[in-house]
Amino acid sequence: MNIAIVVNVVIEGVLTGLIYGLMALGLSVIFGVVRVVNFAHGEFAVVAMYAAYLLFVNFGLDPIVSLFPIAAVFFFVGYALQTVLINRFVDRSEHEQFILLVGLAIVIVNGLLMIFGPDARPTNLPYSFDSYAIGPLFVDKARVYAAVGALVVAAALFAFFRYTSIGTAIRACADNRTGAAVVGLNIKRLYALTFGLGLACVGAAGALMVPIADASPLLSQAFTLLAFTIVIVGGLGSMAGALIGGVVIGVSEALASFFMAPSMKSMVSFALLVAVLVLRPQGLMGRRI
Repeated sequence: MNIAIVVNVVIEGVLTGLIYGLMALGLSVIFGVVRVVNFAHGEFAVVAMYAAYLLFVNFGLDPIVSLFPIAAVFFFVGYALQTVLINRFVDRSEHEQFILLVGLAIVIVNGLLMIFGPDARPTNLPYSFDSYAIGPLFVDKARVYAAVGALVVAAALFAFFRYTSIGTAIRACADNRTGAAVVGLNIKRLYALTFGLGLACVGAAGALMVPIADASPLLSQAFTLLAFTIVIVGGLGSMAGALIGGVVIGVSEALASFFMAPSMKSMVSFALLVAVLVLRPQGLMGRRI
């Protein structure tokens, strides 16, 4: 067996996993603060993919660049969605939240099918088939660019929560909602900001997926399951865990595709999920309750 090929597969798995991690980071942030599970997560990622596709086809805007306007639009969509709709369900039972967000997911995916149809929409970028040659290794440029974009967005989000007053207030709200309300923090506004930030991560991740995957409504459920798998493996509510979980799942899928078959990668991911739930139920970076 050529070791260089295996190393190449692992590197591509890490790069893809960083994009996965950014997508899961949005889910983890929303749950960690608002305590609502976004079951329409994958559907929003696919909407972002179509947005990046349309911007490239109509205006020639590279998806790596378009992630910034798409993330900004998704932030305002998430803010409005939380303010108008989801805030009404924050204190309701989990099954009511589930029905609301699953219903939203169904509306989104069927809307995409009506507008774009079931066929995948490829984005043929100038560097789609280019690679960086590093000795015996050949690393896809598209994956490198997308992974760097994911790291930039994730670093910006970490810095926001760590070094800004609003980020500190959101973390305080996540730690103790009652205490945050007592000291005068506007809980509903902070929830809306958090949901906006979570959707901004999803929007950025969806745009970054375009260089390595074709946009299709059929990806939505797979992305939702993938995000859930990653946040559970990394630790539900842990931002660092989402990125680490994304890399772990990305590498496991890449190795499974190489050593077995591409159709087996989901089986390996779910087997890893079961192993984590059995051996470390709180996830790799989660805190033991």
